[in-house]
Amino acid sequence: MARRIVLVAALCALAAGLPATPALAHEGNPNYESVVRAVTPPIAGFAVEVLNGDDRLEVRNTGPSTVTIDGYDEEPYLRLSPDGTVAVNVRSPAYYLNQDRFTGAPVPKSADAKAAPEWKVVGRTGRYEFHDHRMHWMAKSTPDQVTDRAQRTKIFDWKVAVHTATANGEIAGTLFWRGSDGGPPAGAFVALALIVLLGGAAVVLVRRRRGRAADRGAPDRPAAPREEAW
Repeated sequence: MARRIVLVAALCALAAGLPATPALAHEGNPNYESVVRAVTPPIAGFAVEVLNGDDRLEVRNTGPSTVTIDGYDEEPYLRLSPDGTVAVNVRSPAYYLNQDRFTGAPVPKSADAKAAPEWKVVGRTGRYEFHDHRMHWMAKSTPDQVTDRAQRTKIFDWKVAVHTATANGEIAGTLFWRGSDGGPPAGAFVALALIVLLGGAAVVLVRRRRGRAADRGAPDRPAAPREEAW
């Protein structure tokens, strides 16, 4: 029984951590919300979404064109091919800078925005998530635009250049200070619901185990006083 309770407790702890993203050492700032306004010009089969408020971009390509996304110095950074192959340019400084939310990631001397791309395949699903410094507030201080912390406030517009064989375009978005009207992340509600459900399952499990133990008691021996487990 003890092992089962420990397992349930571990699942509850896991649920409590759902809003975070273990695959990346990043976490969105709950005070901000970054949104994608448009991809201009539209690219067939190409979609972009901001994950975790202001943390990272998820790009997907299911269309007939190869889509290339630029890094910070207009160098090729990410390439999504029509067959689902995803590759990053390991000569792009953005590949290394994107490993840290602020500016703590080391950039090797081999990274050179002016050098010919050196592509490394990182996936076959046609989708990729990456942190991007252009779509969040880089300083740890509150932006000057925020004069009332309770009000939703526009901080700045941002853009990320994208290319196909026939067009040059951009992902355009806007960063907002959420304010008190922004509400908590949806993942927090999911985690809370799972904690409640798993906690209830633990109680039911303990009660059933007690009942089975009582049923197995010898008929000619008085039952021992029951002790509370909680």
